[in-house]
Amino acid sequence: MKLGIVGLPNIGKTTLFNALTKASAESVNYPFSTIKPNIGIVAVPDERIKLLAAMHKSKKATQATIEFVDIAGLAKGASAGEGLGNQFLSHIREVDAIVHVVRCFFDENVIHVDGSIDSLRDIENLDLELVFSDLEILDRRIAKTEKAAKADKALNNELNLLQRLKAHMEEGKSARSFETNDEDESKFIRSIDLLTIKPVIFAANVSEEDLADNGKNNPNVIKMQEHAHNLGSEIFLVCAEIEQEMAQLDDDERLMFLEDLGLGESSLDKLIKTSYRTLGLMSFLTTGEDETRAWTIKIGTKAPKAAGKIHSDIERGFIRAEVVNYRDLLDLGSQAAAREKGLVGVEGKEYVVKDGDVINFRFNV
Repeated sequence: MKLGIVGLPNIGKTTLFNALTKASAESVNYPFSTIKPNIGIVAVPDERIKLLAAMHKSKKATQATIEFVDIAGLAKGASAGEGLGNQFLSHIREVDAIVHVVRCFFDENVIHVDGSIDSLRDIENLDLELVFSDLEILDRRIAKTEKAAKADKALNNELNLLQRLKAHMEEGKSARSFETNDEDESKFIRSIDLLTIKPVIFAANVSEEDLADNGKNNPNVIKMQEHAHNLGSEIFLVCAEIEQEMAQLDDDERLMFLEDLGLGESSLDKLIKTSYRTLGLMSFLTTGEDETRAWTIKIGTKAPKAAGKIHSDIERGFIRAEVVNYRDLLDLGSQAAAREKGLVGVEGKEYVVKDGDVINFRFNV
């Protein structure tokens, strides 16, 4: 999974990135300080891996990972080359989902690129830059398709769809909100790799006080929550400064810090859970003496495709999957004991893998 952290300049984006990844990216109080995208890879916390690895005395325990990309602050006019311009919009095209960080805290010592705090204005400004960039892509695609359609009339349907989408986006709307007639149209639009087709998760960067009461007294948070709800997107609150402080602590100290603040989990935990839900992802597990490992797949994936995450040969030569729930395996202490209790299922090609399945694939190539 690859998540792009975006936002206007000076909204705490790079501070949050540093906290999430325990990196040391540049974060200074002037616009466009992030010139190249910062990249950090984070292991997905998963207690199941720790417990299964201990049970099997595994030589190696491998968690799933998320790659975070801290993309340069986008100013109004970025799609036309303002600020750092289009070169940084291109980095967003490479991610699976966008984490849009929006400033909801007031600090007269931290410059805001537009001079004041207004969460909806900031969201709209960035969204429009993504729309404008997508319209350039569409214009080029339409021109190419128009030319090809003169020789191949079958392309007229594709051309019509592109023109419908362009008209929709010229109203300032995202590709996500475009209504298609069928799955074929949806699949075609996804293939264009537009910025505004990507799922968005909103992160409201708030003060410590607003974090403690879930932003209920912050009008900018309330507006953001309503906006996210209307879009069908998820939102979580974060205090990037607090997260950066916690990033310097060890695990036990971090838990105590969270308890003192009255928080159940860190922003990293919130973001990981939210991104899995947003992208429709889950994990199945493999375990043994050599390695215990989590494998991230789409919800609804069938057994052979899941096997392909491990190796293409396993998918190609798939025979069956021996499946047990991780909790049953931990409770009984071994695969053999779970098998004796009838808790190990032998599943074929149509089996839909479930979150927390521990699977041993049988195959022949």
